[in-house]
Order: sequence, then structure tokens, then C-alpha cells
Amino acid sequence: MNPIYLDNAATTQVDSAVMEAMLPYLTDLYGNPSSIHTIGQLARRAIEQTRNSIAKNIGAYPDELVFTSGGTESNNHAIQGAAFALRDRGNRIITSSVEHHSVLKTCHYLERRGFEIVYLSVDGNGLVDPDDVQRAINGRTILVSIMHANNEIGTIEPVEDIARITSEHGVLFHTDAVQSFGHVPIELHNPGIDLLSASAHKIHGPKGVGLLYIRRGTRIHPFIHGGKQEDGRRASTHNVPGIVGFGKSVSIAIEHIERIRRKITGLRDKLIQGIINHIREVRLNGHPSKRLPNNVHVSFRGVDGESLLLSLDMSGVACSTGSACSFATLEQSHVLQAIGLDEGMAIGSMRFSLGRFNSEDDIDRVLEILPGIVDRLRSVSSFHSNNQG
Repeated sequence: MNPIYLDNAATTQVDSAVMEAMLPYLTDLYGNPSSIHTIGQLARRAIEQTRNSIAKNIGAYPDELVFTSGGTESNNHAIQGAAFALRDRGNRIITSSVEHHSVLKTCHYLERRGFEIVYLSVDGNGLVDPDDVQRAINGRTILVSIMHANNEIGTIEPVEDIARITSEHGVLFHTDAVQSFGHVPIELHNPGIDLLSASAHKIHGPKGVGLLYIRRGTRIHPFIHGGKQEDGRRASTHNVPGIVGFGKSVSIAIEHIERIRRKITGLRDKLIQGIINHIREVRLNGHPSKRLPNNVHVSFRGVDGESLLLSLDMSGVACSTGSACSFATLEQSHVLQAIGLDEGMAIGSMRFSLGRFNSEDDIDRVLEILPGIVDRLRSVSSFHSNNQG
């Protein structure tokens, strides 16, 4: 039986059309785009054609896009670049308690360098209240960074409302859109979105390439220093095959966004209802409707998430504990702590994230095997608890 891959929030299978688009730049057209000879200039042309294509697809100007190595670099560049560029205006940065570690750890770094970081709390569904953003802004505020959608529980944040608030106050707004880019529409014409991070490998593109959208006129310092690539905004030899593949993956995702979203949302809802209807003491985490179309994050009381993950893997299903617990540090997920999940539920958390190559048969198979696995793990857990008592 073929394995079932439900860990698309971690990474996705590269589309065959994307691989086909990349192949010439791994073989014949391998030149360095900074070189002035013909082979190099053919590579440079491919980069600029891709930049124009992505810009058209997302409603941006080509010169507003900087290619990076992925979402982590884009988030670091956006936050550090804006912080140091605007330090003469203030030192206050506002973010949330549920951001990706690439945002939170960047903020921790800046705290050690004299910046004041405000970490906004969220409600039980993981939503940031725009009114909290409004109240947190003062005369020293230079940047607000709130993710578009949460990577663990899938909640989609009210970025449009937050962007309006930051725009009214003349404060830069950055959103980490790594999980949502290409999955749900993002309105870049909204006057308040100044910086946006995205990554190729979340939308069936290659790993190691992403982008940072920088609205025209936005003050931001370079993050990587060296050459003059990307108009001096990001040094390093371009990843030409990756950039070309990214462009192709964006074209496919945007062209079919509504059809793919309807399909995946249907599979998501079927999986959610099947789990809730057939397994007791289960909780759906994240907002019930304001959530990514591909995200199912659930907690099973009395089940160890790592054991559940391994049991599913042995049954041919690949998913994730959703960062509920780090195997190395045994730390509970900061996201689940932020939404108030008790430890008994948090430790039994699982994230199923769907992609466009999943089918109804995949969901049927998971719903066929999951209840039995949960029951077995609960019986073992109960046995151990009774014997220890």
C-alpha cells in the first residue's frame, strides 16, 4: 500500500512541472547570472522573467521582490532589516506569542540589542485582537510583525485589519505568509502590508528558495552582505534553478487556487468530522472556520503524541506532532501554551496537513486506522498509569 503523506505544512512534494522547468538550469543553462557572458545572461534573464511572473501573479511590482533562501531568511531580513533601518525613529516592535520561531528568536536577538519587544497574547483559537495592536502602538513603535496564518494550528490572523491600523499610525507592518502564500488569497494592494515572507517548498516548489516582498519606499537594511545581487539588497549567487522552480510553483498555485482550495477544504472537513465523530475526548485546535484549508490540528487526551506519530508512520501515514513537544528538549509548544491548552491535551496533539496530491482514499484510510491506534495507545497509557499508582 502506498504511503499517505499528510505533512504538507512541513514540506510538499515537488510538482513534476516544476522539476521540468528547473531542469535546463541544472544542465545546459548553468551560468552564474552575475557573469556578463551569454550563458550567464541567459540565467539572469530567467531570474527576471520569474520575478515579473511572480509579481504579476501576486499583484506586486517586480522591483518589490527579493529572492531569499526561504521563509526563515525572509523573516530575519524583514525584522532585523526594518529594526536597524528605523532605529533613529524608535525601538518598539510588536509581535504575537504564536509566531514562528524564526520571528520570535529574531525578536529575542533584538531585545538583547536594546529593542523593546511587545508579545501580544491570543485567544483560545489563536487569534490576535486588532484592538490589542492598536493599544500597543506608541510613538516609539517602528514595526508590527503578525503572521498571516499559524504554522501549527492553522488559524488565519486578521492581517487586513491590523494592516489598516499600522497604516493609520505610519508603522511598518510585516506578515509571515509562509503557510498561506499560494493557498489563500493575499491582498498586497492593501496599503498597510509593507513586508511579506514566502517560501517555495510549501507550494510544491523546491526547498532553499523564498522571497521577501518589500513595498516600494520601505526603509530596510540588507541582511546578507557581500555582492550587489538583488540590487544590493541581498548578496549571494542566485539559486537560479530554485528561483525558476519557485516561479512555476506560484503560477500553478495561483492559476488553480480556488479549485485546489475547494478540494483540500473538503478533504480537511471530512477528516475533522470523521475524527470528532469516531474518537472521544478529542479537541480541534485553531479557529473552526478562519483556518488554512489544509490544516487539521487535533489533540487526543490520554495519548502521547510521539507514540501516535510513530504508530501512524508504521501504518504508512506521515504526519506531525505539530511541534506540540520537541523530542530533544521535551518543551511544550509555545502555540498550544498560548491558546491555553492543558498539558494533558497538548502532549497528545497531532497535525495533519493536506496537499493537492491527497485524495479521498487517503482520508478514508486515515479514518479507518486512527481510532484503533488511539484506543490502543490509551489502553497502554491507562495500564501504565494504574500500575504506577
